[in-house]
Amino acid sequence: MQQALEPQQLLDLLTQLQAGNWQAAHDGVQRHEGLLAAWLHGLVHLQEGDLEDAENWYDRAGRRFRQRGSFDEELALLRAALQAQAAQSP
Repeated sequence: MQQALEPQQLLDLLTQLQAGNWQAAHDGVQRHEGLLAAWLHGLVHLQEGDLEDAENWYDRAGRRFRQRGSFDEELALLRAALQAQAAQSP
């Protein structure tokens, strides 16, 4: 059974990805669902150079892969979205 990750858990995985540990980030996010998790999953595949899977996960996240910003811009946008969601969580 898949589950949505809490925003803080996704932020932790995003930090791992930013540190260059894409395999750990992938292992942590691949069993979870939700738009922000799908976006993170797309970024993992983008960092590893798998553009086909990255585009697939961007689609699942409801984002336009071909109109994305740079990798660093995408990381910053996802971090801001996760922080906003975390601020709204009880």
